[in-house]
Amino acid sequence: MSFAKHGLQVFDIPITVLPADIDDNDHVNNVVYLRWIFDVALAHWNASASDGMKEVYGWVATRHEIDYRREAVFGDAIVARTWIGAVDSRRFERHTEIVRTADDHVLARGRSLWTLIARDTGRIARIPPDMVSLFSAYMHPA
Repeated sequence: MSFAKHGLQVFDIPITVLPADIDDNDHVNNVVYLRWIFDVALAHWNASASDGMKEVYGWVATRHEIDYRREAVFGDAIVARTWIGAVDSRRFERHTEIVRTADDHVLARGRSLWTLIARDTGRIARIPPDMVSLFSAYMHPA
């Protein structure tokens, strides 16, 4: 799924808050937001990359930053939106917004660094030009 935000291409997935997502304070636990950030990144990769590309490469997160702005509660319909920021020879910077669809309030914003690895060796790999091209519509460097 993709979404245009301020004229920019953004990939998104719908999320429903489940009972297991709720903590002792009756709202979504902070760890769940991290899972959603991972889920939307993985969904974007799986929806965009070819089977051959997915066989050769994988991604590992090397950094996550999350700013929590509002709480989500059981039953909320949520959307996780992601796009690519800066790209270097081995990393994609990925931005994520977790938004409640009923009122379009941003619940959390995330910034992650994802490093490309070669599946056969498990070592860091250079990002090939065709991968940069594949995700170019989703790249919004600051």
